[in-house]
Amino acid sequence: MDLFITPLFTIGPFQIVVIVVVALIVFGPVGLGKKLGNLVKGTGQGVKEFKKALEEGKEDEEKKEG
Repeated sequence: MDLFITPLFTIGPFQIVVIVVVALIVFGPVGLGKKLGNLVKGTGQGVKEFKKALEEGKEDEEKKEG
């Protein structure tokens, strides 16, 4: 018996359309661009801070070992 298992967290075209429609309903067409811009900016800052913390952790480990 061969079973086909679909991955749980896949995003297809239908899911993207649903997400966009919900975003338009929640934020409205005018405020959506600004909200998405702020979201992308905040995400970029978070990734940058995370990478910085990783580097600091590596430096601390090297100081302890060396």
